[in-house]
Amino acid sequence: MLNVIARNDLISDPSEPDTWRAEGDDPYFLIKFPAVRRPYIVIQLTAYEGEIEPKLYINNGRGFREKDSIAIGSGKDFLVIADVGFLGTICSLRFDPANESCKFTTHIEALSGAKDVDRRIAEQKADNPSLSVVRVGRLPRFWKSIPAFSFGKGRTNVTAYMEKASDLAKNIQVSGNLSDAEPWLSIVVPVYNAPVRYLEELVTSFAGQGISGAELILSDDGSTSSETLNWLSRQQADARVIVVLNGNNRGIASATNSGLNAARSEWIALLDHDDVIAPHGLRIIRKAIETCPEAKFFYTDELVVDEALKPVGLMLKPAYDPVLLSGVNYINHFSIYQRRRLEEIGLLRVGFEGSQDYDLLLRYLDGLSDKDVVHVPYPAYWWRRTGRTYSRTFLDKATENARSALRERYAREGKTTDVEGTLTNTLHRVRFREDINSRPKVSIIIPNKDSSGLMAVLLDGIYNRTDYNNLEVVVIDNGSTDPATLRLYEEYANRYSSFSFHIQKAAFNFSRAINEGMARASGEHFLLLNNDIEIIDGGWLEEMVECLAYGKVGIVGAKLLYPNHHIQHAGVITGFGGLAGHWYLNKPATFGGPLNRLHLRNSMSCVTGAVMLITRECAQQIGPWDEKNFAVAYNDVDYCIRAYKAGFRIVWTPFACLIHHESVSRGSDRSGESRKRFEREKENLRRLHQTGDFLDPATNPGYSRDRSDPKILPFNSLPEPRRWFPST
Repeated sequence: MLNVIARNDLISDPSEPDTWRAEGDDPYFLIKFPAVRRPYIVIQLTAYEGEIEPKLYINNGRGFREKDSIAIGSGKDFLVIADVGFLGTICSLRFDPANESCKFTTHIEALSGAKDVDRRIAEQKADNPSLSVVRVGRLPRFWKSIPAFSFGKGRTNVTAYMEKASDLAKNIQVSGNLSDAEPWLSIVVPVYNAPVRYLEELVTSFAGQGISGAELILSDDGSTSSETLNWLSRQQADARVIVVLNGNNRGIASATNSGLNAARSEWIALLDHDDVIAPHGLRIIRKAIETCPEAKFFYTDELVVDEALKPVGLMLKPAYDPVLLSGVNYINHFSIYQRRRLEEIGLLRVGFEGSQDYDLLLRYLDGLSDKDVVHVPYPAYWWRRTGRTYSRTFLDKATENARSALRERYAREGKTTDVEGTLTNTLHRVRFREDINSRPKVSIIIPNKDSSGLMAVLLDGIYNRTDYNNLEVVVIDNGSTDPATLRLYEEYANRYSSFSFHIQKAAFNFSRAINEGMARASGEHFLLLNNDIEIIDGGWLEEMVECLAYGKVGIVGAKLLYPNHHIQHAGVITGFGGLAGHWYLNKPATFGGPLNRLHLRNSMSCVTGAVMLITRECAQQIGPWDEKNFAVAYNDVDYCIRAYKAGFRIVWTPFACLIHHESVSRGSDRSGESRKRFEREKENLRRLHQTGDFLDPATNPGYSRDRSDPKILPFNSLPEPRRWFPST
């Protein structure tokens, strides 16, 4: 179906069909056609007076440029034939009938085959022997790079990122003899009364991938739209596009399952009908499968686009993080499932509308190990944000369905949970409910010297404001002489049997203090606490202990705020500045960050030692804190990296929030011996952990590594598929 649009001072004559007057100096027709189409565009043009000089402009993906124009010649009567092919991602031509004011008739149509074209030429020649027949030959079918219509005018960091990524991706080589007869990937798309434009753009993006062995299955859920049904009935030109017609409207889960039942491939992907596949997206996915043949699940990044496919944002994801997944379906699209496992878990379930993909993910990933799940850091999916999806229209129901899926997911592990909202109410906080009398004992270890004012605030917060009934406090003091501090120690020791203090004059060494505190502690877990912490919420310690309910967790960190309630700690990213640095330092307390991750529990490679919970199991396996190389700075980074490399998960939670009066009692590292010691410890971190090259799984290779508030940075080379733990 052709769509011919008159532009720039072209005025039709209603009394004479197909008759126009060009009154400007640049009149033209924009000729648009679908991805699957009749292969020949035929343009008949006749001038009323004098000769004209028409032109045809070819779109190679950079818009209509003069160097891509074809001069038709000079004359009065023309029949122009353009071979655009049955299928392609290039779906438009520009035809200029004349370069000056004139009156003319034109008729533009699409024909199905070469015999039809020959017949039309013979008919027109019989009526007009002087007719100029111009065959412009086989025109380009597919974009060679990212299509210009996707980005429009204005080059942002997002478009620069996408252009660079696509340019690198087109050179990726895949192995094996891929065949459409035996596809390796089935892409299943549920359809219901979908606008034809969306479907055409989806098929266009699929057809332009330039890789064999993929099939696109459109599973219609009993559409009533004649436009949608007529379009679906015409999808026969490409054998790789399969239409499944379901007679009744049974919902998105049932329609998707019908498509899955028709799939032939080992690997399955689920897409929405209003979204598209990024250029070279399937090539990147295929390469990832070849690189990680033992993996059972893959997912990619996403480009967020508007109604016209113009980029408005990027969803740059971390490596696989089941903790984050319990708060939001950050994985979403492009997700690549093994067909066999999908069948084993029973495909999609009815009753989770708006969150059916989330429910499927939770069930599919349940029981898989970290090494089975691979993140492919390439925006292979373009998500069109229209506001008309089920989950946006029926948000409350979709949110409740998501929480039902989460409760069921943890019930399968034998864990009783409630699921609450967060600062962003459509996100989730899983509450692991345990008997208050069975809470594990936590030993709180506080290094200190003097600082009676800070210690008074901290100890009051622990004993009078903390809602946790099984703890002890161990103060490791390196030489207090302040009478007020000593009196404070005696007061708490006399009042609470759970409080002890140990004074030994020595140079400050945080690692040594922690090691001594752990040696004296009797708890099941250790909680490291700076003396400059102020407790503002009674549930902070319960929340940190609750985070241990996630699998393989060895360390938990808290959200820390400066006294002005701006963020001091929301996790530490290893590799920032070649060392390590706090994420989103100085942002407002309510700042959400990418994917609203700062409103949710996350896995991190590192958290600060100012407030750090460590399981006894982790401490015993990792060993003591490094007193020699990290007396003051980066000891927490060193310890966390060691735990991470040993396979322990490190969790940061925003639901344990405290005030940190950072380094009030310790002083600065910027002068004298402190400066020299600080420089030595920085070098030790680089030497022992190669932090200059460390690619933190909690962030994304698409973010810069030079600042706390990272920016999107185009690739120099495509990053490898990645898992969370380095040993997998």
